[in-house]
Amino acid sequence: MHSPSTIEFSSGDIYLLISTVDPDLLSKIDSISSDHEFIENMMEQGAVRVFHRIMLLDENELTTSITPRFLFEVLLRTARFELKNRGYTVERSSSMKVPVFDSQDVVDFMENREVVRYLADMLTSFTKIQSYTIPIRVRKGFWRRIRFNDMDIDSLMRYCQTVEEESRFKIYKRIADLCLFLLGIFPEYVTPVLSSSFPGQTGPGMFGRMRRSAREYIEEGRRFYKLAAEHQDSSRAGLTGVMLLLHEQFDLARKPLNYISENLIQFKKVKLFPSTS
Repeated sequence: MHSPSTIEFSSGDIYLLISTVDPDLLSKIDSISSDHEFIENMMEQGAVRVFHRIMLLDENELTTSITPRFLFEVLLRTARFELKNRGYTVERSSSMKVPVFDSQDVVDFMENREVVRYLADMLTSFTKIQSYTIPIRVRKGFWRRIRFNDMDIDSLMRYCQTVEEESRFKIYKRIADLCLFLLGIFPEYVTPVLSSSFPGQTGPGMFGRMRRSAREYIEEGRRFYKLAAEHQDSSRAGLTGVMLLLHEQFDLARKPLNYISENLIQFKKVKLFPSTS
């Protein structure tokens, strides 16, 4: 995984950004494209305008003319801007939606550039899902094949138990990311009550075999972000600070994702995340 500070947008992303925010600069696009600070400032100033232009794209253009990484950063910055003006977020219960006046906390949380970049990377990682089958030695002469995919929490947890601690960082991180992704983008898959198993209520192979409550996803997400932060590979990847922040502010981190899911991409989620359909 790239360090968040080294992520670059595609030429198509840069063209759409400049042509939306300041078309007069298109003649200088070659030099501007390599100026990361300039692009960062342009994203900061023009994210909402870019979002509205992106929403005019048809479904095919949405997935071919710009990269998912660019789209998600625009969505996150747009969510921050709109939440700042809105004044509240919304909590779901089993029968209603309840306003919570914590939007300024969310906005402050999203002022951290590393958080925005990490969340954009995380969302991008869920646009394509991988499945694996690996042989595991049970005892001498006997092997068992373990099947898992990185959209299934239960299989990831089983896989985690089969590898040595030094190889667990990516698994810890993926489990935590999946908890945050599900709570944030697909809260409709989360049961509001504290029960760990609802047979038949979760689609086959979707997010694991057990249907967890929101509180359980929060607890698991916080636990695995902490495990990831404490792993030796976390500092090598430059992610320790972000991992610890997500551990501490996990419930806050899902709020901008909830806003994106319900207000910005409500009817485009399946197109953006086809593996969840």
